[in-house]
Amino acid sequence: MAAKNALSDIKRNLEGLVGEKILLRANGGRRKTVERTGILEETYPSVFVVKLDQSENSFKRVSYSYADVLTETVELMVCRDDMQVKVGEFEE
Repeated sequence: MAAKNALSDIKRNLEGLVGEKILLRANGGRRKTVERTGILEETYPSVFVVKLDQSENSFKRVSYSYADVLTETVELMVCRDDMQVKVGEFEE
């Protein structure tokens, strides 16, 4: 049950960040980490969508599940005034 609460906490946090600039780090396979920046565009019941900066990326959008944040497969940082704040760190 704690995982379900954590997922809803992550979703709620991300809903409040729609429109914010995000730095995301994701597992790219074969021990590679992919780092991308974009705008948190939308949240859905099971996934969220990030619109990527076009200057850096060949595709426009990526989507990840809230479970990806919970399991730290994806790390999200909110970029504000040259500061980065990690999203998804919750106390048990």
